[in-house]
Amino acid sequence: MKTLFIALRSLVYMAGFIVLFAEIALAARSFDTKLGPPLPAWTISAGIAAMLVGVGLALSCAATLVVKGRGTPAVFDPPREFLSVGPYKYVRNPMYIGGFILLVGFGLYQRSVCILLLALFLLLLTHLAVVLLEEPNLEKRFGQSYLDYKQSVNRWVPKWKRGTGRGRQ
Repeated sequence: MKTLFIALRSLVYMAGFIVLFAEIALAARSFDTKLGPPLPAWTISAGIAAMLVGVGLALSCAATLVVKGRGTPAVFDPPREFLSVGPYKYVRNPMYIGGFILLVGFGLYQRSVCILLLALFLLLLTHLAVVLLEEPNLEKRFGQSYLDYKQSVNRWVPKWKRGTGRGRQ
């Protein structure tokens, strides 16, 4: 029952964040008329594909946070357990990456240069928040296990292992 309650909170928080960022993106879109014609029509299909990837990654992260971390994606209701499984096995911030891909997809779907610029600006702000606030907090909360995790898993880009032998990086 407790896991179900955590899952419901996660869905509410995620829906709220999606609505908030959609509103901000649509407000940014109003500036597109000053930049010239919209993006080409083919970007609509690319946008739909990107949004599906972003939503899929975000939902996968949320499920991992709920089931394994016993918490939600929201900073005010974080996981209770340290996570290095699921999408977190490959990058330290997959939820933010999923959100970025979703917002880029929305920008492509809307054929909006301003939404794409907003996505880049938010990525920069997120990077600063992660480096300056989130990572130091996680180091304090989880200690050496998080420091080891930082050494083995990249912040934004997955490490691709070369070769197939054991122990090779």
